[in-house]
Amino acid sequence: MFAVLKTGGKQYKVQAGDVLRVELIAAVAGDKVQFNEILMVGGDTLTVGAPLVEGAAVVAEVIDTIKADKVITYHKRRRKHSSQRTRGHRQKLTLVRVTEVLASGAAASGVKEAVGTAAARVAAHEAK
Repeated sequence: MFAVLKTGGKQYKVQAGDVLRVELIAAVAGDKVQFNEILMVGGDTLTVGAPLVEGAAVVAEVIDTIKADKVITYHKRRRKHSSQRTRGHRQKLTLVRVTEVLASGAAASGVKEAVGTAAARVAAHEAK
């Protein structure tokens, strides 16, 4: 059984046992998280959402928080100014291992939802 999930603005085709590098989510190593934005579930029968599949989820275990390879940007302004700027960036990622794909019953699983750190800060702020 496989599923297509959406997280961090990207889509991933996953099945049980896969290891993914996703955008940073608010969880620590060893936590179980649940991705609820499922676009398609396949297996014996194919279910395509419009836009999401109701009641479907992917449960995963957080392995670690890592940084991606460094991306270097270089800007050079020519002619009169003759200035240069080099800037580097390393995107923060979360390694997760998919443990199971749920075609239905996502609400009763009891696993916390995987949310990005920005969404977690907004939710914590609104809870106060």
